[in-house]
Amino acid sequence: MAFSKTSETVYGITINNAYHRVESVSLSGKDRINFHVRSYVSPDKAFFAEQVLSSAYLLDGANPIKQAYEYLKTLPEFEGAIDC
Repeated sequence: MAFSKTSETVYGITINNAYHRVESVSLSGKDRINFHVRSYVSPDKAFFAEQVLSSAYLLDGANPIKQAYEYLKTLPEFEGAIDC
């Protein structure tokens, strides 16, 4: 799973259709999920940005990675992201 969205680096460079992927997923108890979102120019290059996030986790919901993506799509910075 991944999605694409135009992003800007911390240096002000715009990356059209940047590739964003959830990685390093871990559960914190039965109700929280922690994960990294790494952003790439393309899937075969090194990442140019990384965020560490946390969200609610439903034990009887979809798999943890899918729940992480669903949470990301609710955030303003990932609004309009397109599934890859």
